[in-house]
Amino acid sequence: MGAWQILAGLGLLFLILEMTVPTMFFLNFAVGAFVTAICAIYIFNWYALTIIFVAVSMISLIFLRPLLVKQTHKSQETGLAAKYIGKTAKVIETVTPNSGVISIYDERWEARSDHEIPQGSEVIIERNESLVMYVKERE
Repeated sequence: MGAWQILAGLGLLFLILEMTVPTMFFLNFAVGAFVTAICAIYIFNWYALTIIFVAVSMISLIFLRPLLVKQTHKSQETGLAAKYIGKTAKVIETVTPNSGVISIYDERWEARSDHEIPQGSEVIIERNESLVMYVKERE
């Protein structure tokens, strides 16, 4: 069995580990193993291959992992937070601490605010509690 086959198998093992423990950690070692497997076709010295594996894995860990983790966290934002919070809506019935209605995406939502916001104003949605949006006046 050649060195490249062993390293390719190691890369597959790291990919399987990444699928079972999705931490974006083992993926870096899989990248290192696959790059080293390609190098092993031309390089036959195990010391050189070990250095290549460690170097590529560390470079991947330092540069690739933060990008992947950031992208993963961004895509996990779902539901009301992703669709409404921080967005601009229009007041269609005066918003007070006890009543009011806003419109966003052609949807009608109950709304509340610390102070009165007149009909026709634009507001920013700060948070929601159940089916009530809490808003502040847009500056």
